[in-house]
Amino acid sequence: MITMRIRAYGIVQGVGFRPTVARHATTAGICGSVCNKGPYVEVLAQGSPDQIERFVGLVRSQPPRRAAILKLDIKPVEDAPSFEGFSIVESERTKGEIFVSPDIAICDDCKRELFDPQDRRYLHPFINCTCCGPRMTILEALPYDRERTSMREFPMCDACAREYHDPSSRRYDAQPVCCNECGPVAYLIDRPERGHEAIHEARRIVAAGGVVAVKGIGGFHLCCDATNPHAVQLLRERKRRSAKPFAVMARDLAVARRECEVSSVAKSILTGHQKPILLLPKRAGGRVCEAVSPDNPKLGVMLPYAPLHLLLFDYDDGVQMPDCLVMTSANESGAPICRDDDDARAELGGLCDAMLSHERKIRVRADDTVMDLFEDRPYMVRRSRGWAPLPFLLSRDSNARVLAMGGELKNAFCMGSHDMFYPSPYVGDLGDVRTVHALQETIDRFKTLLEFEPQVIAADLHPRYNATMLAQQAARDMRIPLLPIQHHYAHVVSCMAENDVSDPVIGVSFDGTGYGEDGTIWGGEFLLSTYEGYERVGHIAPFVQVGGDASSKEGWRVAVSMLGDAFDEDDVGRVVADLGLCSQAEARVTCTMARRGINSVTSTSVGRLFDAVSAVLGIRRSSTYEGEAAMQLQFAAERWRAGGGAVPSTPVGTKELFAWIVDQRLRGVPSEQLALAFHEGLAQFVLETCARVRDESGIDVVALTGGCYQNLLLLELSVARLRKDGFTVLAHSLVPPNDGGIALGQAVAAAARHAGLEASR
Repeated sequence: MITMRIRAYGIVQGVGFRPTVARHATTAGICGSVCNKGPYVEVLAQGSPDQIERFVGLVRSQPPRRAAILKLDIKPVEDAPSFEGFSIVESERTKGEIFVSPDIAICDDCKRELFDPQDRRYLHPFINCTCCGPRMTILEALPYDRERTSMREFPMCDACAREYHDPSSRRYDAQPVCCNECGPVAYLIDRPERGHEAIHEARRIVAAGGVVAVKGIGGFHLCCDATNPHAVQLLRERKRRSAKPFAVMARDLAVARRECEVSSVAKSILTGHQKPILLLPKRAGGRVCEAVSPDNPKLGVMLPYAPLHLLLFDYDDGVQMPDCLVMTSANESGAPICRDDDDARAELGGLCDAMLSHERKIRVRADDTVMDLFEDRPYMVRRSRGWAPLPFLLSRDSNARVLAMGGELKNAFCMGSHDMFYPSPYVGDLGDVRTVHALQETIDRFKTLLEFEPQVIAADLHPRYNATMLAQQAARDMRIPLLPIQHHYAHVVSCMAENDVSDPVIGVSFDGTGYGEDGTIWGGEFLLSTYEGYERVGHIAPFVQVGGDASSKEGWRVAVSMLGDAFDEDDVGRVVADLGLCSQAEARVTCTMARRGINSVTSTSVGRLFDAVSAVLGIRRSSTYEGEAAMQLQFAAERWRAGGGAVPSTPVGTKELFAWIVDQRLRGVPSEQLALAFHEGLAQFVLETCARVRDESGIDVVALTGGCYQNLLLLELSVARLRKDGFTVLAHSLVPPNDGGIALGQAVAAAARHAGLEASR
């Protein structure tokens, strides 16, 4: 007989790992014990070599459905005591790498019980088991036990306690376990309705065309009938959101298929245990009104992931509910998602007709994850519920602990410890002081959960970003180094780290704006990159960006300043008039500002180039939300391609490409054709610049990143050209290419730089 100590690292808490191990031990004839240590689950396995081999094979191949084993550490134990059976022992706290389970959507077993009138959890809004339910959002500290979650306020009834302590039960050690007798209760804020009456009234209001705020797992949603144009318009007016798409929750997969084209890959994501918002092509004849996602070929769709969501669609009260609901994050523009009643009272009172809340506290905010699909793989837009805070495990150990503050927009931070890097849930845009407070609060919570104290802090180069200033203050308070990481380089390292590539790459980092090392605005960069540093080896043709912050919303300003560079001064007024860009007075003022450097800056931003081309083509002169002009330019290009229309060859340089597009538009060439030509020309520019850098450096691996590569048409065209020319192409999948992903790159780059500084001492 031999005894082995097996340590399982990964998502092995709150997913039924210990009872599963116990069952495998019985099957393999193993004696010993299993214990939750916090950072890992430890198994003492005693048996013959064949029994041990069979047992380890079962643990590897048949873990619990929601577990994610990243590593098994197996070592012999000398002088071990003799075990008479196999036991599950109480949790013990120890130090080490931490793995926190993301929140898990309701499972099919719980869903069946929820609607079974004979089940004691019939219509219980908080039904869960070891395979589903809240995890990260209710957690206060590890090990993951009930007394360290929001559920400690709800003592279990005798029936729930028996299930909780029974290893054969589906609810063994399920920390949020509860029922109608002992669990939290739903209610309407500042109204008398509770329980059944509260859910009924919320349903009645939505069915009648009203708006209800609904507290879910990670925060509140604003909910209305997605098939009712008047209800959607009411929500738009109240939220002051004129055109930005809303997400939709479909009652079930059949409804999602009625509204959208759902491939087999999309089906597996929609029905999986994470249930993100998935961007899918609209189908003709759907019932969701156009106002939900205006002028957009795609619809953001998700399926119900919390029991309360299911009860909004189906409840024993006679109300006829729509089968598609708008479910958009409940917050004022720029503020973090509301998570408690005080937030809701302060921010949502004027946006909704009632607020459906509940008694289970949310410890960590978590917006819905949003993703697209590229080459039949997830392509992350916003990484949050269901994925955060799953770590990325790198092959290279940095031997450092780094806190990276992320970007100013789409903020998410990252904590890196040795070879593990933990991106946070989405936080939001830090232009609002409430989001800054939410960032600090979430960092403090994660430091507790991950037992993390940083040795170094990483931040963006931009000196006036709130994220940078918060990092500076934290570094001073903790008396640790602050390492500034250039914005676009952080994007590249983020893509490298996601693909676990540390060898040099040609990074193509295209986005809106970022602070450059030379004090100008960057955004169309070619960076020869390693984890240790980078060299700027190319960029798009610089132009003058006029108008400060307004230029990021008003593409016509950038277009006019670029026209001033491309045409004689006498011709600019005529061209502006022919294109309908702005008034002659606005054109003169813009050109004067550009010429004199008034409220102007030199820029290489591809995002602003997209905005300028969109304005020139008459698609969008300005944007009502971030990225609108660029998105509509993409959609126009896709319409032309879908119609089989050809495109002429274009100049390769971006300055020449812009001038050519203006000339062709003045000649009457269709806007949609030129939109596709612009994408083709930009992708060709990427190829030719990368080819030049390859000739000079010998490097043939390209990383495509930055917010502009959220544009799947540009991504597809770039990837196809690069692969055809023999390049290996790295792209994102589970890390957003936009600013929501740069914290990972900041953390990895700062860890490598810190290691280099330590080695040089």
